[in-house]
Amino acid sequence: MVQLTLPQNSKVKTGKTWPKPDGTNVKKFKIYRYDPEGGENPRWDTYFVNMDDCGPMVLDVLIYIKTHIDSTLTFRRSCREGICGSCAMMIGGRNTIACTKGWDEIAGSTITIAPLPHMPVVKDLVPDLTNFYAQHAYVQPFLKTDTPKPEKEWLQSEEDREKIDGLYECILCACCSTSCPSYWWNGDKYLGPAALLHAYRWLIDSRDEATGERLDDLEDPFKLYRCHTIMNCAQVCPKGLNPAKAIGEIKKMLVERVA
Repeated sequence: MVQLTLPQNSKVKTGKTWPKPDGTNVKKFKIYRYDPEGGENPRWDTYFVNMDDCGPMVLDVLIYIKTHIDSTLTFRRSCREGICGSCAMMIGGRNTIACTKGWDEIAGSTITIAPLPHMPVVKDLVPDLTNFYAQHAYVQPFLKTDTPKPEKEWLQSEEDREKIDGLYECILCACCSTSCPSYWWNGDKYLGPAALLHAYRWLIDSRDEATGERLDDLEDPFKLYRCHTIMNCAQVCPKGLNPAKAIGEIKKMLVERVA
């Protein structure tokens, strides 16, 4: 069996346990805490929340803890409506967005909350998404045409418009990419499910005229073909999208243009 020795400061230690409030509807939360500027190991802090005082979503819990228990807790959030993807994190061992995940949906007496896996941590529940956004930019997620710009708009049939359903809804939360083992090991080379989903969204758009160029940019042993259809991406997507299917369609387009 392979023996792995982790750096001493990478081991997650037991942190502070905050006082338990009164009430019969109290739930326990273990939250990952890490401040790279502090020089200390990451830790699990334990909080107890009276759910009668809290809203129904995990994000409500985090806001309650930050407001009433521990103001140093750091996390991202914005829309609170499942649109921006800012509050993506691992909740109960599964990547999702905190604003649409109900705490009552998670089994067990203790709910664990951690940052998205296999990403550098800026602080606490905030991952560094610099590389993730760079990969999204690489696929040039915008309309590319050579035809002169029309006077009003680029027209599209209803049938062609339907082809981008299940693609354009991606909110770039990074839940899919950070749940993918291939992305964990090759995140610097493999574009990942989210970026490739967006790539296919423009490849399939009838108004785009750069199909060949886009396929050339993706035809690479690592950028595209590290996907092994594990399907983690489709299982965790909070919008119910299927990046693995989109990646399969890109592979099919590359085969068909050679045939």
